[in-house]
Amino acid sequence: MGKNQWVTTRGDKWAVVGEGNSKATSLHDTQQAAREAARQIAINQGSELIVQGKDSRIREKNSYGKDDFPPKG
Repeated sequence: MGKNQWVTTRGDKWAVVGEGNSKATSLHDTQQAAREAARQIAINQGSELIVQGKDSRIREKNSYGKDDFPPKG
């Protein structure tokens, strides 16, 4: 499983950052563009996508890896 991918702000841009990294993987003008880039990385690595709003609160989480305990239903 790869690193979780975070979408967060960097100045007036939106950044895709691998968990634990200080350097951004990519910078984007819109949150949606950053989200799509991070989603593709998360799918390829089998990891999670975490999207933060401008207030740094988590707005969305999606898992693209193998869940250890999938919900029953």
